Amino acid sequence: MTDSPDALPRPALDAWLDLQCPDCHAALDDLAAWRERYGERLEIRLRHFPLAKHPHAYAAAQAAEEAFAQGRGEEYAAALLARTAELGARGEPVLLEVAAALGLDVDEVESCLIDGRHLLAVDADQAEAKALGVTGTPTYLLAGERLDGGESQEGLRERVEALVDGLLARSHHSGLT
Repeated sequence: MTDSPDALPRPALDAWLDLQCPDCHAALDDLAAWRERYGERLEIRLRHFPLAKHPHAYAAAQAAEEAFAQGRGEEYAAALLARTAELGARGEPVLLEVAAALGLDVDEVESCLIDGRHLLAVDADQAEAKALGVTGTPTYLLAGERLDGGESQEGLRERVEALVDGLLARSHHSGLT
């Protein structure tokens, strides 16, 4: 008995981001291109790696986790990344303004920053990233290979696409046998 193609595991791309990082804002174009190119064949997971040099990134990661809990996490992350300079200058009020603009429950976003309900998720992402050798953002992990976009975005999209294409070709062939 053979499995249907839908039953094949799809590759996952972990995108380690700092929501106060201007380079991560630029990386959104790559993420959008990969979503368009691969659709459901590639799972893209946004992961948190707030950098110490960005004082509001840790709170932004917690607020983003609350936005994910409310079903709008990716939109929230993109909206925050579009306002990195403002977040750096004004801090937490920007987190709440973005939540309000997206129609999120702003009281819950504000509460999560006080009660720390998403601290474990953010800390777990950060610990995993450190264990994998992530030192900057954006950084991608795909099939055990770490691709550091914080060093240079040059050629990064092409390297990721070559890896994904290879993984999809392998999984397609293994599904046919």
